[in-house]
This record gives sequence, structure tokens and C-alpha cells, in this order.
Amino acid sequence: MLHIKEPTRPVRVVIVDDVQSIRMMIRVMLQTDPRIEVVGEAGDPYEAREMIKALNPDVITLDVVMPRMDGLDFLERLMRLRPMPVVMVSTRTTERSQEAVLALSLGAVDCVDLGQLRQSKDSTALAKTVCMAADSNIGGLAAHRPKQHEAMDSRDFDWNGRVVLIGSSTGGVDALLQVLSKMPPDGPPVLIAQHMPPTFLESFATRLERHCAPKVSLSHSNARLDQGQIYLAAGGDAHAVLSEHEKQRIKHVPQDGSEPYVPSVNLLFRSGIEHGANVVGVMLTGMGNDGAQSLLEMREAGSHTIVQDSASSVIDGMPRAARELGAAEEVASLSNIADRILANTSKSGGGENTR
Repeated sequence: MLHIKEPTRPVRVVIVDDVQSIRMMIRVMLQTDPRIEVVGEAGDPYEAREMIKALNPDVITLDVVMPRMDGLDFLERLMRLRPMPVVMVSTRTTERSQEAVLALSLGAVDCVDLGQLRQSKDSTALAKTVCMAADSNIGGLAAHRPKQHEAMDSRDFDWNGRVVLIGSSTGGVDALLQVLSKMPPDGPPVLIAQHMPPTFLESFATRLERHCAPKVSLSHSNARLDQGQIYLAAGGDAHAVLSEHEKQRIKHVPQDGSEPYVPSVNLLFRSGIEHGANVVGVMLTGMGNDGAQSLLEMREAGSHTIVQDSASSVIDGMPRAARELGAAEEVASLSNIADRILANTSKSGGGENTR
């Protein structure tokens, strides 16, 4: 269960959008929640920069297309110079947009489709997202963000036969990019359940493919997990799991309504239990507790389990739930998780040969 901090004061928000009527709409939606105080509005990133310095808000909402500076350029600079929780609110951050995935990879906590927001009957949805963002750890992550560097050379990796299962949710786009970009071209097979709409997942797989040495694609039923292959669970109407008969074979399980998320981290990790020591389970940042119990059962079955620490998690919900259950054989900072995965899937790293 996500541990939500009860705010001692309202969440202070600055709205950044060049259209006054949209700023007013966002203000009205946010002010319906007594936990939120809108402290300022900015018409472009330059105004926003000065307002952030003067007002020190807890969260900003940010448009993409604005005069003088693109919202994504501003987001990149903000996360580099003054990391803070950002919720993108734009017609450009739809489920099919590359801009949404780029924003999430740059460190935005969440993306809201302005078109859907206008049509939504739930006037509290945006306020809930902003409060969730306020509870994130974006501002404290600068010291934990690893420096960018090239992936390990293939000559340094000797696979021991273990398959890697990764579960992640809010904050997972940036976290997965940081972890997977360090994988060698012939790294261990990886299957990921990331909580995202299927169209987001398609764009995310494309982005991972551009930034990672291994091959990256969306999962499909009966696909084989080979060295140098990363599969992102496709979501939609099915979950991706390991075949009960073969650890290197993906099986799609139809969504029957029993799992709150598609793809499900719980089902992914549950499928690793019977493969025991042949699998490494990894829990990254995310809201809620999806997969925590199954990760514990993986550990009890002999799998090596790695859980992200609190300090480097954008949302310490899923990792905390796993740690509190005792599901973590080791707890690691985001900057060290790739190294720990490689150590446990490499003969030279000390991992046993399971092939």
C-alpha cells in the first residue's frame, strides 16, 4: 500500500500554459480540492522560471507548446537544474504521443491529456494526480541520478542462463531507461511489466530501442526470450508472463478483470515462482503494491530478488511494499540496479550457471 504523507499545508501549485482560458480551467479543477493552493500562473517558461524562484511551489503543471521555449525543453532544463514534481497537461501528451513518453523519460511524474480532461466528468482527477506528484521524490533524486555512460562491452558478459523480470509503475519510464541503457548488447533476456496504456507502451518500446544496446520490442505470445532481447509487456487486453514449461518463452494471459493493472506485475512475478533460481526479479518505483507478494514468493522459491531503495524511488509504493514483506534479497539504489542485475546473470559476476 502506498504511504501517502498527510500534508501539513496545502500543496502549492504553479500553472504554466500560454492560454489564459486553459489556465483558468486548470485552476478551477485544482481549487475544488482543499489540499491544493494555486499560488501562481505563468504564460511561458521564462515567466515560470521567475515564478518558481519567487514562490517555490511544490508542483507545476506544464503545457508542451508555448511561446519563447518549448515545454519539453523547459522540463529538461528544470530537471537538470532544479528538479521538482511536474505534471504535463497538454493536447500533445495523449496516449499515442511521443511527447508524453519523452516527458516521462525526462522526469515528469505523469501526463494528462488536456482533451480528455475537458471532456471528463471527474473534475477531481487532475487534483488527485497533482497530489500524487507532490508526494513523489523528484526533488530529492538529483544526488541519486547516475551519470550517463555506455553499456557494458559484450566481451565482459558471460550469461549464466537466468531470465530477468522487472515490474515498475509511476516513475518507471525514467528508471527503466537508466537501468536498461547499461545492459550489454548480449545481456540477459528481460521481460518487463510497466503500468502504462498500450499506446504509451508502444511509444516507450520505440524509445528504449533507440537508447539501449539490446533489442527492445513489445511482447507477443510464444515469443522466445533470448540473450540481447528486452520485451516490454504489450498490455491492452492481455498480461505477459513466463511460460510454465519454459523460462525463455513468453505467454500472454487474457485480462479477466481480476488484476487492477494491465500489464500486471503480480502475474509476471507469479510466473517466475516455479522457475526459482533460473529467474531474477526486480521491483522498481511505482504506486501501490502490485507484485510485492509474488516477489516474496519468488524469493522463497530461490529466485534472486532486487528492490529499489526509498531514496532513489520517484514513488516508493511498490518497492516499499516489497521491502516490508521481506521480498527483497537485496535493496539497491537506482544507480546500482543494472550492475546488480548483471552480477546475478553473469558467470563472471558470481551467479551460478542455470543453463
